[in-house]
Amino acid sequence: MLSDVKEILLEVLQAIIPIVFVISLIQFFVIRTPIALFWQFIGGAIMVTAGLFLFMVGVRVSLLPIGEMIGSEVTSRGSLPILLAAAFIFGFVVTVAEPDVRVLAHQVDVASRGAIESNILIISVAIGVAFFVAVAILRILTGIPIKYLLTAGYLSIVILSFFTPPDFVAISFDAGGVTTGPMAVPFILALGVGATSVLGGKATVSETFGLIGLASIGPVLGVMILGVLFG
Repeated sequence: MLSDVKEILLEVLQAIIPIVFVISLIQFFVIRTPIALFWQFIGGAIMVTAGLFLFMVGVRVSLLPIGEMIGSEVTSRGSLPILLAAAFIFGFVVTVAEPDVRVLAHQVDVASRGAIESNILIISVAIGVAFFVAVAILRILTGIPIKYLLTAGYLSIVILSFFTPPDFVAISFDAGGVTTGPMAVPFILALGVGATSVLGGKATVSETFGLIGLASIGPVLGVMILGVLFG
């Protein structure tokens, strides 16, 4: 456990220190903002480091193990409807809890001056992710090649883009990006690993790769459909 904590701390520092270094160089040699603002940035960077470290420890200690346990336990019950319903529900709730999704929804709400309400956007994104998480789990169980699902998904996006208002098209692709955040990715991947661990020879752990790629199609389609309905 101690070695894991040290590894996580090193990963966080490797992510944060280069950003702080580059901004410090820009501060002292280019823009020279007020020193009080710079120290405010340093204080924020320290808090981000501490928060990200605690978050990553929490992911390693709780989210990954519980995701694998749920995936394996539900799969072992042998009920396809229960498994798909569980995948849908967990995909929905982790997306609603995803910080990146809430940041995007807030920015869209501000930019649109309330025309696109943040809660509606969050729900449409969460439903899209949840649906494709269930599809991805079904793919693992049935062995459908992922290239067919990815082709069908992105072909649907291209076709739907012709009927979606331009503003919603731009927002939809941003929504697809923000769902691959620190909350959703670990849990969804762990869910897939747990499911494959029960299937034995029917699937391998490598089958879980591509699960996030499929899940990221959902919010793009969800926001586009929202644009068709309310645009």
